[in-house]
Amino acid sequence: MTGRDTAERHRTATPLELLFDLTFVVGFGQAASLTAGLLAEGHVVPALGGLGFAMFAVCWAWVNFSWFASAFDTDDWFFRITTMVQMVGVLILSLGLPAFFASLDAGRGIDNSVMVAGYVVMRVAMVAQWLRAAHQDPTRRRIALSYATIIFVAQVGWVALLFLPSLAVLIPVAIVVFVVDSFGPIFAEKKDGGTPWHPHHIAERYGLLTIIALGEGIVGTIASVSAAIEHSGWSGEAVLIVVTGTGLTFSLWWIYFMVPSGRVLEHHRSRGLTWGYLHIPLYISITGVGAGLHVAADVIDKQAEVGSIAAVAIVAVAVLLFIVVVLVLYAYLLHAVDLFHLLLLAVVLVLLGMAIVLAVAGVSMGVCLVIVTLAPVAIVIGYETIGYRHEERELARLI
Repeated sequence: MTGRDTAERHRTATPLELLFDLTFVVGFGQAASLTAGLLAEGHVVPALGGLGFAMFAVCWAWVNFSWFASAFDTDDWFFRITTMVQMVGVLILSLGLPAFFASLDAGRGIDNSVMVAGYVVMRVAMVAQWLRAAHQDPTRRRIALSYATIIFVAQVGWVALLFLPSLAVLIPVAIVVFVVDSFGPIFAEKKDGGTPWHPHHIAERYGLLTIIALGEGIVGTIASVSAAIEHSGWSGEAVLIVVTGTGLTFSLWWIYFMVPSGRVLEHHRSRGLTWGYLHIPLYISITGVGAGLHVAADVIDKQAEVGSIAAVAIVAVAVLLFIVVVLVLYAYLLHAVDLFHLLLLAVVLVLLGMAIVLAVAGVSMGVCLVIVTLAPVAIVIGYETIGYRHEERELARLI
């Protein structure tokens, strides 16, 4: 297990990595469904708190594996077995999400014991991988040992939180553990030139997880609409929710892959970690879109305590967050703020605001959701007519 070639040609995701990603379908689906359930009941604060924490936990589990694999993947029997162990840990983590959301909703503290157990399983395998890399790649021994230490210390901290007696003690300790877990890699990457992750490979890996998140959103929407149709029969609203789910999935996918991540990271590796961290709110937004469409299906099925205004607002806010994060990703990678993007963002705000205003005025929820779908479509049209020329100019300057 020695560092991979960072300039390796045609480096793509392996079948093992694709299999590993499938376990996150469960995590994304659970997070979206549980968030939608609380939002449909009008419990906004626990819903948003649970969504943020759960998605960070799910995404961070993926990040730990994917960056290591990009740098040190051997695809031999030991690597495969430890990957399987991490997959088991992800599934345990996902199984712990219902209890976690229920504890937030009940206001009885935080029940994340099963989630922590899943992380223990994953982290044992991950530490073993880093120790192997430290042993077999002497040139990167210090950085591998740094990662192994950071992961171990952080996990001991998360386990210790389960036994702390009060929130007054738990919260400051949790902040310290969070800082170690989240910012430790930044410290570690400063040693020995950093890990040899592959820019195009890591860009593809994040792109694939984006597709999985988008796909899980549309699957959840179809499942919710199917349940509504079974109870109440077909309606124009149900059809428009399906159209909205498909349109949003396709347009958000289109927008994400406008960002030339691999090409920029190939020449500016120092921007990789921040670029990767910015994807966490991106995945939260995608899950939020799926949760909002799920709430919309519950509204037409008369299973929600909130109305169409809330459903439209949830989807609109999630779409806005997605677009803002993508534009920030673009600006950070290229170190340039495109004024045309600000114009497009203004158009997006007008369309999303119009959808919410029309919902308040009593216009059909399905029609309002279609207007929400027009917001990312406006970004796509702007890019394909004008924006791509700006991107080519910035890439020529940057590379």
